[in-house]
Amino acid sequence: MIKNEAERESYLNPLLNYLGQFHPLSQEFIRHYEKDCSHFSIKKSKFVLSPADSNNSIFFLLKGVVRGFIKEDNKDISTWFGFEQQFIEAARNPEEKSKYSVEYIQAIEDCELIRIPYSLTNFLYGAYPEAGIIARKLLAIHYYAATERSTLARIPTALGRYLRLEQSGMNLSRIPQRYLASYLGMRLETLSRIKNRAAEHTILKMA
Repeated sequence: MIKNEAERESYLNPLLNYLGQFHPLSQEFIRHYEKDCSHFSIKKSKFVLSPADSNNSIFFLLKGVVRGFIKEDNKDISTWFGFEQQFIEAARNPEEKSKYSVEYIQAIEDCELIRIPYSLTNFLYGAYPEAGIIARKLLAIHYYAATERSTLARIPTALGRYLRLEQSGMNLSRIPQRYLASYLGMRLETLSRIKNRAAEHTILKMA
């Protein structure tokens, strides 16, 4: 729990610094974040969001790693991973009236996050020109990430998918292997073999 204004400003600094790299932030703009955002912690394996929760906020990850996943035929399928200094949110169809999402967001490390209500971001879009500029730049980043995930899913070989992910710069050591296998569309045993082949592939390239 945030006890005073100094603590509130402190927890918001990483978020405000991140936004500020896209456009200078006015004090009035910042005050809305100070008023409406909240900080919370969540333990490993717990849900940041599930289909049982109202999907009414976006989150900024201060510490830890999370994953997005869906459930299909009693199996969960990892769809993305989020790390520090990233915005995370459950998939939403803006044309549907449902306030819920079929996607889960789960902490895979102990996490600290900032909750940013969609009501705040919607208000800022209409009231502050910088909000629209920042949103467009963030959309470009998220679009690129979505394109990379789409490309990865279409690579026909398991080794090719793993090598593509390895080259992405994602810190794979922080992701449990069962979640990584799910994300890559392969069995855990297959992932173990693929990692050995990938290591051999790297050695051959260096030779």
